[in-house]
Amino acid sequence: MKKFLFSAVFLSAILSAQAPAGYYDGTTGLTGYALKTKLHEIISAKNINWHYGDLPNYYNQTDLDKYYDHGPGNTTILLDIYSEIPSGPDNYEYTSANLISTSGAEGLGYNREHAVPQSTFNSNYPMYSDLHFVIPTDARINQLRNNYPYGIGNSTNHYNFSNTSRMSNSAIPNYAYTNRVYEPIAEFRGDIARMLLYFAVRYEDKLPSFNTSTNINPAMDRSAFDGTAERAFEPGYITMLLQWHQQDPVSQREIDRNNAVFNIQNNRNPFVDNPQWINAIWLQTPDNVAPQAPLNLNSTFTGANFTNLSWSPSTSTDVIGYNIFQNGTYLTTTKSTAVIIDHLTASTTYNYTVKAYDAGYLLSPDSNSVSVSTLATDSNVKDLYITKYIEGTGDNKAIEIVNRTGHEVDLNNYSIRVQFYNSNPPTPTYYYGNSFELEGKIANNQTIVILNPKASLSCYTNSSADFLTAGDALNFSGTQYVELNYKSSTVDAIGSRFVSNSLGDISLYRKNTVTQPTTSYNSAEWDSFPVNYCQNAGSLSLSDVIAGNEEFKIYPNPVSDYISVSGNIENVKTAQILDYSGNLIFTENNPFKNRKNISVQNLSSGIYMLILDGKTFKFIKK
Repeated sequence: MKKFLFSAVFLSAILSAQAPAGYYDGTTGLTGYALKTKLHEIISAKNINWHYGDLPNYYNQTDLDKYYDHGPGNTTILLDIYSEIPSGPDNYEYTSANLISTSGAEGLGYNREHAVPQSTFNSNYPMYSDLHFVIPTDARINQLRNNYPYGIGNSTNHYNFSNTSRMSNSAIPNYAYTNRVYEPIAEFRGDIARMLLYFAVRYEDKLPSFNTSTNINPAMDRSAFDGTAERAFEPGYITMLLQWHQQDPVSQREIDRNNAVFNIQNNRNPFVDNPQWINAIWLQTPDNVAPQAPLNLNSTFTGANFTNLSWSPSTSTDVIGYNIFQNGTYLTTTKSTAVIIDHLTASTTYNYTVKAYDAGYLLSPDSNSVSVSTLATDSNVKDLYITKYIEGTGDNKAIEIVNRTGHEVDLNNYSIRVQFYNSNPPTPTYYYGNSFELEGKIANNQTIVILNPKASLSCYTNSSADFLTAGDALNFSGTQYVELNYKSSTVDAIGSRFVSNSLGDISLYRKNTVTQPTTSYNSAEWDSFPVNYCQNAGSLSLSDVIAGNEEFKIYPNPVSDYISVSGNIENVKTAQILDYSGNLIFTENNPFKNRKNISVQNLSSGIYMLILDGKTFKFIKK
């Protein structure tokens, strides 16, 4: 049998040429978790997220066996790393048409296998259909692997498979887990390690919220994740993955697959392009000295439902993040020295402290404590809400969400989900499809648009959208109920639950008079437009954002160099300048402490918005 894999020596000479020029800009000189975070930012930007049902067809581009049994010519046979026999003929083979759901024996069909079990992320998008770690494998082996981790097995075998991969009890060194693992053959252990480490980078910000290690019963605990955003895996498991990576270098199959996936979903596995980055990130030896405490914790601005905390950094050089505690209970983590705490209750007092943590996850002592009392009311919106809903013909689906909360919002706790109806007997039921989880951050007075990438709207394209998903959340047809969630709570809704809605082939735009999200849909809050209407999607109109500006006056307007502001400006906490598309250009805390104007000398000519503590003013820069 002919084997077509390239040598590792030759590969090392061509790996650096795989990514497009500039793709990894900003990584030079970075190591450790700083490099990991930068890679996360790069490979998370503008992904195209396809439906789980689209994957079998895409496997014809990403996973054909041109390397072992069938050579570089045309073939329709899938490469299954669970059953491939590199040294001889395979016992069975599949095409993309041989997808099945269950199997009682090897060789009957394949499944879409999540190298990271989908129970980790509750089968939600974009993880659910990410081609970088969702691969075609034999259905029987996939079922028996279940949610068990990959690993090194001992002599207690439970199942032996046709290519000598097996299910056995764990013998992973320095790892407390002793239950079952799936041990792949040596040919593909590096492939699997690089898939898992890709996942740890791509979903870094979400890792702490995923279903990870419980440590209740280490002998039965199935997850190798440790709940951290940076390290991601238990130390003993990381050691095993690094060994697999070294013992099985990047192959031509992985290079080709990385390029193919990039063409489909617009991101790459950085460890196929630059294998040396794995050691640069994870091969480090933390010290055993706890870091120094952060200093000068204070609240820079507080509204009715949020507060902005900041502090001076710990003086320890190995600090990688800070844990924030609210009333003595862990609340959240940040890598910076400031954080916005939202979803607070009005007229309520909270106490906050901060601890630094280092690469060994040792915690510093507490910072000073700061007491924060939220206002009884303010002019801000209490949460994000939906402003546009496009339910056009075919795949022309889009949702626009706006932030008018008065502060930047972390999107990692937000998701969109749709309620479908199963009409099949014996028990027809309503059920929720797989949610689409949002990522990143949205500035105040900014909008985001989530678009189905299969859409063909005349006035809005894939390149304009903030998020692209063909998952369930963007497959509504007007009869379904659609909701925006924060964690497990409904924030805003379109349509009604448990009924067939009549919102097909229309575009709904939220009226400018609506100032708060609502969990109960009210058609009076919306203007209805014809099918496929999408004008101004992704941008705020002036009437959307200008309100309540009687308290201050700005002059001159148009302006050349400085905007002067009159009124009770001494207590203004924050000034921001946005361009007319809603992009944040400038921000300053306590802007009028020593003056009564703001410089706009560096702005290009055009129309802008000045926001003073949530109150918005239009001005023209000459």
